[in-house]
Amino acid sequence: MRVIALSTLKAFWAQSLRYADAQEPALAWYRDVLKADWATPAAIKAQFGTASILKDGRVVFNLGGNKYRLVVWINYPYRVVYIRFIGTHQQYDAIDAQSI
Repeated sequence: MRVIALSTLKAFWAQSLRYADAQEPALAWYRDVLKADWATPAAIKAQFGTASILKDGRVVFNLGGNKYRLVVWINYPYRVVYIRFIGTHQQYDAIDAQSI
């Protein structure tokens, strides 16, 4: 899979020292996704059992022991993962994951 954009993840953990602990789990997720070949949501669930599959290609991942949430949009035919949001659970609760 191609991931667009790693810079979104970097910007999150660089914005404050309190999010610095998100770096390792986010990079581990990134490395796993680069090696993946997801053609369907079921393939994601097989690899990441705790992922939440939303409508229209949206997926929510829990990172860092469920401390952070990552929302992506996936273009399955082209095997591209677009990072739409990363934040704490409190920040996640303030957004609409389906439209971000």
